[in-house]
Amino acid sequence: MSDTRWRIVPGDLDRKLGITVLDESPDRVVATMPVAGNTQSLGRLHGGASAALAEAIGSWAAMIHASTMGRVCVGVDLNITHHRGARAGLVTGTATALHRGRRMATYDIRIEDEEGALLATGRISNLLVDPDGPVG
Repeated sequence: MSDTRWRIVPGDLDRKLGITVLDESPDRVVATMPVAGNTQSLGRLHGGASAALAEAIGSWAAMIHASTMGRVCVGVDLNITHHRGARAGLVTGTATALHRGRRMATYDIRIEDEEGALLATGRISNLLVDPDGPVG
């Protein structure tokens, strides 16, 4: 195992969505995203924005885990269930490790509003693979 951990570097979509990372580790990643600017036609938080937040935080956690072994991750499955909508404020996504293996990492994801109401749940699985180039 390597002591060198990959650090989260938000991509273009993450920046467009306004995602801000609050906590990062192989076991858990927490981030916020504004509802404003990420709504669908009826003014509610877009389900695709919630899915993008879920994928980002789950993949980031898997990448941190993979990096401790000199590996990288690639997503193989994402599912999300939307429970209620949000019209304003910030939502918080938390990805928590369900399985951190040598070949696969799976994370449970919860997205909540500012009052703690559950907006969406999801799960992401990432395959851990050897990098094509340097990790970091």
